[in-house]
Amino acid sequence: MTSKLPRHLLSTLLLLFSAVMAHAAEPPIEIKVVVVTMFEIGKDTGDTAGEFQLWHDRQKLDEKLKFAHHHDLYLNRKTGVLGMVTGMGTANSATAVMALALDPRFDLSKAYWLVAGIAGVDPEDAPIGSAAWAEYLVDGDLAHEIDAREIPKDWKTGYWPLFSAGPYDPKRPGGNGEVFRLNPDLTEWAYQLTRNVKLKDNEGLQKTRAKFKDHANAQKPPFVLKGDNLAGMTFWHGKLLNEWANDWTKFWTGGKGNFVTSAMEDTGSYLSLSYVHPTGKVDKERMMVLRTASNYTMPPPGVTAAQHMKAENEGYSGLNDSVEAAYAVGSVVVDEIVRNWAKYRDHTPPLKK
Repeated sequence: MTSKLPRHLLSTLLLLFSAVMAHAAEPPIEIKVVVVTMFEIGKDTGDTAGEFQLWHDRQKLDEKLKFAHHHDLYLNRKTGVLGMVTGMGTANSATAVMALALDPRFDLSKAYWLVAGIAGVDPEDAPIGSAAWAEYLVDGDLAHEIDAREIPKDWKTGYWPLFSAGPYDPKRPGGNGEVFRLNPDLTEWAYQLTRNVKLKDNEGLQKTRAKFKDHANAQKPPFVLKGDNLAGMTFWHGKLLNEWANDWTKFWTGGKGNFVTSAMEDTGSYLSLSYVHPTGKVDKERMMVLRTASNYTMPPPGVTAAQHMKAENEGYSGLNDSVEAAYAVGSVVVDEIVRNWAKYRDHTPPLKK
């Protein structure tokens, strides 16, 4: 036995169906650049800026679009720049990027993906406030581990690559997402385009970096460089773990990579793009990773790792400067692509000579 729907309910359903069909008939929005940030501190505008706020305000990402994640998307429909906040950690970044890559509202087939976030930095390579373009993304989570108090005397660490016999077994395993290499020509192009960007320096940065007297690069004013990223879900810190990060990066890149920045998300973001890439919905060769230094990955002489970590947990010494650096450097690339879209739409930038 069937019953008739109430007339008002039937009318509502018809209106909803019409709206859905109208939306389905709309062509997807062509996106030129996706700016991928990982967190915002408070609101998206008008308060202390996290990674996203400067992009929202200065790129005029004024159109809010609902997104099946913890943070909505923001679009400048005129320029084709779309901003997102993935959430912290590889799980959040991977799922958020995957959800966007498969979102039918957007045509992302020619879009460039710019990850623009803060990171810890090895003082051997750069001071806080600097900006590093990564060519290699190395995962720091896929591993075996035993407590350091129980390791053999001839072992340097109790943390070693998954499916290997011990620390840095020459029979390097792989195939599980331990390391990714971004498009080297695109990375080099972005670096060459931005290498002379003047980054902000101030008394606070100078005072902080002066403590790292044993590291020549840490003594310099902030600058743009190329340097690889280690992604891991654990916020680690200290001289010994910094040595581990360098060894780990060298191991997985076959000695070609150099650990410079420590963050949490980038292997997850790239892995999602690589999964969707074969469908033609996205192009993984158009991903760039820019990490700016908000804190050091080890303490200066005379300070313990625990003391330094506690101080950092109370506030990154270079947070504001690193957020500004991410926009100062990243926006040069975004603006170049948008301004010359006819040039970059169908062909990724070649090495600029």
